[in-house]
Amino acid sequence: MTARIDHLVTSGTFTLDGGEWDVDNNVWIVGDDTEAFVIDAAHDAAAIEAALGGRALRAIVSTHAHSDHIDAAPSLAEATGAPVLLHRADLPLWQQVHPDRLPDGYLADGQVLEVAGVPFKVLHTPGHTPGAVCLYVPVLNTVFTGDTLFRGGPGATGRSFSHFPTIVGSIREKLLTLPPATVVRTGHGDSTTVGAESPHLDEWIVRGH
Repeated sequence: MTARIDHLVTSGTFTLDGGEWDVDNNVWIVGDDTEAFVIDAAHDAAAIEAALGGRALRAIVSTHAHSDHIDAAPSLAEATGAPVLLHRADLPLWQQVHPDRLPDGYLADGQVLEVAGVPFKVLHTPGHTPGAVCLYVPVLNTVFTGDTLFRGGPGATGRSFSHFPTIVGSIREKLLTLPPATVVRTGHGDSTTVGAESPHLDEWIVRGH
């Protein structure tokens, strides 16, 4: 069976540094008719489980630990038995949201995960958060970037645990080196491609955050 990418948008709140914002999140489900990964369990565990359609959930892969990307992860894990995976550098953020439950496993740069015969390469891309990761899936001509790279520029770096020069370095070294036709599937909003974003790197640096 051929692997595919399913897309779900869930809505809720993002809280950090004493602020709260209403947000819509992209939830990506990648797999075949039998098994799948969920990338970022945002807001609504029941809706995500329904979108799985009975497929075995092999892992909940978190691109980073901002509340809007992980708030439904424990509930979805409990419902499905799937482990929650996160980069260890984001544990301080995770524990702000889920102080009584740790992730089930930790992601590392260069690690390869596999579901439905499709390999996912973990790229550690700090800047938006210390443990932000992107997931490169060459078989599907896709990179899942969470909040590291959007259509039109890098993710926000104006809050705690974030750093603009670091995110620009991550994008330059880990993402813009991918094939230009690679589809960038983001944590919020529309998708783009590596080639569409590459020419704007210098503009981002001048603009700063």
